[in-house]
Amino acid sequence: MRTLRAAALILTVVHRLSGADVPVVAVKAGRLVDPAAGTVTANAVVLVEKGRVTAVGPSVAIPPGARVIDLSGMTVLPGLMDCHTHLVGDYTDDKDPLSELKSSSARRAFESVPNARATLDAGFTTVRDVGTYRAFVDVAMRDAIAKGYFPGPRMFVAGAYLTITGGGGAVTGFAPDLVLPWDLRYGIADGPDQVRQRVRDIAAQGVDLIKVLATGAFLAHGSDPHAVEYGYDEMRAAVEEAAHKGLKVAAHAHSADGIRIAVRAGVASIEHGTYLDDEGIRLMKEKGTYLVADVYDAEWIRQGAKTGYPEDFATKQPEGDEIQRQAFRKAVRAGVKTAFGTDASVYPHGLNARQFAWQVKYGQTPMEAIRSATTSAADLIGRDPDIGAIAPGKRADLVAVSGDPLADVSVLENVAFVMKDGVVYKGPGAEAASPR
Repeated sequence: MRTLRAAALILTVVHRLSGADVPVVAVKAGRLVDPAAGTVTANAVVLVEKGRVTAVGPSVAIPPGARVIDLSGMTVLPGLMDCHTHLVGDYTDDKDPLSELKSSSARRAFESVPNARATLDAGFTTVRDVGTYRAFVDVAMRDAIAKGYFPGPRMFVAGAYLTITGGGGAVTGFAPDLVLPWDLRYGIADGPDQVRQRVRDIAAQGVDLIKVLATGAFLAHGSDPHAVEYGYDEMRAAVEEAAHKGLKVAAHAHSADGIRIAVRAGVASIEHGTYLDDEGIRLMKEKGTYLVADVYDAEWIRQGAKTGYPEDFATKQPEGDEIQRQAFRKAVRAGVKTAFGTDASVYPHGLNARQFAWQVKYGQTPMEAIRSATTSAADLIGRDPDIGAIAPGKRADLVAVSGDPLADVSVLENVAFVMKDGVVYKGPGAEAASPR
């Protein structure tokens, strides 16, 4: 008898773990935004089962026994995506990259866990994380979130910065007789052959993209954002080798020359694009290269943060702010593809949505800005066909806000409801459904 009871208990547990007892969830949306179609549907219902959307529309019937989440007073959108984040690290307090020498990779990993939760709570269910000084901590973070060890967005990660010796992605400014630990110099490569080898090494660690520092940087010691750091042959080597591994290349590029070189070499995206000129815009439009321009973060650096930047950073940063924003405006007007990216870590994690208003201020409609953080972002990431939209078969990533983001896009800065893969992490239903 005890054996039969034990067997029955095991079967019950297996049955539950298989999802057979998980009820259908019906989300009632007052307004449902479809960024791909550019439409809004009133009084829609979204049915969710086993983490996927099974039906959506105004005439969808709610099945008996479904768990109903009533968002009929809110606007519901696909989960938002940020294509330029750095969840490993937060440089709003200690703004000097040399702070990496005060920490271990383990400490960096643990102290970055709250960054993941803050990002998810802000409505960003997916991020493309484009590099960390401590190589592959982002890979471990991605995998830990996927296994449910702690909550956070779905991550697609770069693993390390591919950069020249002393380049914009290197830790610089320390004494010449010091030797950095391996993980703080892993991505350094000079010349096409070294670039190919380093792309192979990084790809072997299971990354989702390759991040290349094509030019110098504003927030790096001894680095000039106007300077080209990788020539065409090196950039082309990175793109070819990444393609062999099924990976795209994201190019950090500020200078006009560096942008043109990267685009001609075949990168998938230009990150920042500060000094993007007419020729660069023409090339990007021709080749379908995405622009991921962090047009908000300078506002935080200048107005929201209390000084504290190293002197050489402070003197470089203001120069490009308005230039970058006007370049973004021209690119939007020309029809260059854009994906939402903030450089979160330069300002606090969780404030990502502040950028929407700046993209609108500099040329996009609210729907275009939302599309940049949903369908366009999913297209750029290119690693999961089931994200970026609320449609049957897609992952059940939903967010909701009070008010109308198409009338005032800044309402996206206050997300009231977050569902990722059918699990509610914030808002109605969170206490019953979300792991803590």
